[in-house]
Amino acid sequence: MKKKILIISGGISKERIISLDTGQQVANELKKNGYRVKITEPDNNLEKNIKFFKPNIIFNALHGQFGEDGYIQTILERFKIPYTHSGAIASSIAMDKEISKKLFIKNKIKTPKFFTYSFDLTKSNLINKINKELKFPVVIKPLNEGSSVNVYICDKRSLNKILYKLKPYKKVMFEQFIGGREIQVAIMGDKKLGAIELKPKRKFYDYQAKYDSKAKTQHIIPVDLAKSKFNLLMDIAYKAHKIIGCRGVTRSDFKFFNGDFYLLELNTQPGMTKLSLVPEIALYRGLTFIKLIEWMLKDASKKK
Repeated sequence: MKKKILIISGGISKERIISLDTGQQVANELKKNGYRVKITEPDNNLEKNIKFFKPNIIFNALHGQFGEDGYIQTILERFKIPYTHSGAIASSIAMDKEISKKLFIKNKIKTPKFFTYSFDLTKSNLINKINKELKFPVVIKPLNEGSSVNVYICDKRSLNKILYKLKPYKKVMFEQFIGGREIQVAIMGDKKLGAIELKPKRKFYDYQAKYDSKAKTQHIIPVDLAKSKFNLLMDIAYKAHKIIGCRGVTRSDFKFFNGDFYLLELNTQPGMTKLSLVPEIALYRGLTFIKLIEWMLKDASKKK
């Protein structure tokens, strides 16, 4: 008899809609293949649903804050039921862009230069700091969001407007803008699964480019790289996966510029929607959507 899988999706982050889509598509695939499936929100009924349904494995389909930052993982640890993706500590590290970037730098992984900002400088002092350390244009982003939510490429003229939009975050990151090619890499446990290049029609691979089919982002696989360069890219992604202590599937976002790979960030819970990259990479490597999901469930079962 097939196992009972409880899928947690939705939540309260800005990626709620994507999470619901991921949860539903995973549920549909599992049901088609004979699994008993229940979908639940991470709300006050979560504990009741877990105790009533008695799942063999929990599939964490949450994205964004409270779903992939160690919060829900800490709660799930109490139930002693295997759950997919990385544990609490690795999830927390990967979601915090400041901590993860410092870890990349410490381990000699190239990442764009950056500094954090708590809205504590005058405009002129901030501009001087940007000119000295990063140069315009500059990337401004929240420290703990995923899916490029509220990420902006900013010049001097748009600085005030963008900072006003981001002020509710209290603290943001200013990051060196790196041009070049957008390449994403999937790691699957101890396996370097593959890579895909993205050519967005928009200014960069932002939220709309990721999830709106009308944005017409071009997906290129295989990636046109020399074998030595491709192997180096995969090695860097695998190294980052291990440094952070990740489990299951991760996706690392890179820029390739002037012969160098720059790791922007690592995602511990990549999407599983029709436009998602990890399933596309897996399929190219001969791994169907259901086989990818089943591997994730099996990997979850191995965790202590």
